[in-house]
Amino acid sequence: MRPTVMSIFSLTCVLAMAAGAFGQGDYRVVAVTDGGTVSGTVKWSGPVPRGLDSPVTKDPQICDPDSKKTADLDRLIVGPEGGVANTVVYLKNISSGKAIDLPEQRRHLDQRRCHYIPHILLVPKNTALSMQSSDATLHIIHMEGAASFNLPFPFQNQVSSRIMGNPGLVHLRCNGGHVWMSAEMMVVSHPYYAVTDESGHFEFTDVPPGSYQIVAWHEGWGVAGKEHAHDVLTEHRVERPLFTEPRTWEKAVTVGANQASTVNFLIAAK
Repeated sequence: MRPTVMSIFSLTCVLAMAAGAFGQGDYRVVAVTDGGTVSGTVKWSGPVPRGLDSPVTKDPQICDPDSKKTADLDRLIVGPEGGVANTVVYLKNISSGKAIDLPEQRRHLDQRRCHYIPHILLVPKNTALSMQSSDATLHIIHMEGAASFNLPFPFQNQVSSRIMGNPGLVHLRCNGGHVWMSAEMMVVSHPYYAVTDESGHFEFTDVPPGSYQIVAWHEGWGVAGKEHAHDVLTEHRVERPLFTEPRTWEKAVTVGANQASTVNFLIAAK
């Protein structure tokens, strides 16, 4: 199934809205006094969807050393206590606060066993994303959205870096024929972002007292179909999964001076 004009228009709209949400205009770094904390969880409700995998159709000795025949699409990770990992939680309407101190590991990408690690990247605007491949095969990172690159990785563990200058959402996929590989990157303008772990936990510290909207964003887990693409190395036609649009949930939160606030999200398939 080839992308239609409508699907391309829809993707453009999603990327434009994401750029507005994740960019959020000018942000001022100030000394935060009497800051509060905001913490909570994102948890799953109901049965976990099945079939979130894809056949391994290339380089099985590297991509499928355990001979499972399929690769997890990494789209939905629910921990043993119902926590939803890889959810981006952020404060929507904050204009000033502490300096950016986001985790370093979220701006370093590895391609390992034909998966992107980490699956969700969080990169401050005007800083570098470093990339490498641990796999002894050709990967080609194709970026679409707030950043646009097509970067080959023919050699193991060779690091390549690019500055992410525009805030917004970036889709990553492999143009080297490993069609199940995908990741999402948020290029952001302030530090009040977090990516949940398998317990679904998130936390913000040194939040200036005030009222905010807090958003939980998930890339979405549905497979909407397939699109035709080309393996640039072999020039063979391949079929790449098409995913449903991201999901968001939003709540209000008031942060008091030197106080702890808790916000919990409960999400479901429908």
